[in-house]
Amino acid sequence: MSLYEHVYLARQDASAQQVEELTAHLKSVVEGMGGSVAKTEYRGVKSLSYRLRKNRKAHFTLMNIDASSAAINEIERLERLNEDVVRYLTIRVDEHEEGPSAMMRRAERDRDRDERRGDRGDRFERGDRGDRPRDRDRDRDRRPREGSDDLEAATEV
Repeated sequence: MSLYEHVYLARQDASAQQVEELTAHLKSVVEGMGGSVAKTEYRGVKSLSYRLRKNRKAHFTLMNIDASSAAINEIERLERLNEDVVRYLTIRVDEHEEGPSAMMRRAERDRDRDERRGDRGDRFERGDRGDRPRDRDRDRDRRPREGSDDLEAATEV
């Protein structure tokens, strides 16, 4: 038996319940072939870097698997046949990572940061600067625009 990390992307039109059912089915296939699933982690719907089969978003699911290569081949075959699965990737690892994955830790860190920030509003808002005009705005107000009557009046004088 070897250790694997398996990630699959399900299309955005599938419901979270359908993705959970697919994960349960894949887990039962692995266990039926003598393996075990140490951890399943549903990461939610995330935006993709580029379109995959006309999908801009996908449901991400991670599975830590301890099984034979035959079990991995079988779940990959099932995913190729399933219309809801957009992509999958299986990597053999030396040991499984304990606790939440790096992606889930990042999500928790971002959530904590947002809670600390509270109702401060837009994070780019600079209240300490006051209402002062920028140089660009002043220059824009002084120069007449092309094609306007002000430009013709300025060149005639």
